[in-house]
Amino acid sequence: MPQVAARISTDHEKWLKDFFKTKSAGAEFILPWAVDVFFKMIRGVSVEFTTAELKTILEAHRDVRLLPNQSKQAYLMLRVESACDEHEAHITHGASRSNLEIKLRRLSDLQATALMIWATAYWTSKAWGGVSLDDYVKMTCTGS
Repeated sequence: MPQVAARISTDHEKWLKDFFKTKSAGAEFILPWAVDVFFKMIRGVSVEFTTAELKTILEAHRDVRLLPNQSKQAYLMLRVESACDEHEAHITHGASRSNLEIKLRRLSDLQATALMIWATAYWTSKAWGGVSLDDYVKMTCTGS
């Protein structure tokens, strides 16, 4: 199995040791579980949005560095609001700002975090270099 070296806080290390037989056993469980939860969340939440709305969310995460303590619905709302105010991202992609805001308000923090990870990955992952917004939305959210 491939190795992954992650930096975690002292609190996270203690939690892994307390809840699992070893820190490594905990990490080996949590990482695949988190990936599975991410894909389940992104598949479930993406069907709630139109392609134009998803492209607006993507645009709102251009040049964003996602931090764990900012992985909340309020931060997603703020980023999308800023992209709409400053760059008219919703107009560029043909989304209704009011409908998008209503949908974003309904999200849990977990759903919002999945969307933020998905959106940030488009701009930062080498795997998606050269892939259009339309194709990214189609490949990762609609299952096409």
